[in-house]
Amino acid sequence: MEKYRVTLTKEERDELMEIINKGKHTSQKFRNAYILLNCDRGEHGDPVINEQISHVLKVGMRTIDRVKKRFVEQGFDEALQRKPVDRVYERKADGDVEAHLVALSCSEPPEGHANWSLRLLADRMVELEYVESISHETVRRVLKKTN
Repeated sequence: MEKYRVTLTKEERDELMEIINKGKHTSQKFRNAYILLNCDRGEHGDPVINEQISHVLKVGMRTIDRVKKRFVEQGFDEALQRKPVDRVYERKADGDVEAHLVALSCSEPPEGHANWSLRLLADRMVELEYVESISHETVRRVLKKTN
């Protein structure tokens, strides 16, 4: 039993063929266009089973199911686009932490070192208990914002 059935109109098929045959598009758009064309169960379609699509396009079965689901639930245009990222990350470095970090980076480096490294700064921030944990990458991003 098929949960999501893709049925394309003639205009939608023509638009997908146009995407595949000409123009500059993202790889995801090409991939999704091929998936939709191959899954079409309408009168103009020649449906292919998901295993074959997966093998030819080198994508997972779950990817095919997600594209079909997005087409059925959200529509044609949404199925072609990338899904927007809706995950929200908690910031570790607020204004107070940034101020401490900038002040620390302007101070004298520890004995035995000519300059501060990102890892040294991260370790010292934890050592001074300004933060519970911080990565050198976060330190880099904060210092990049300040000249």
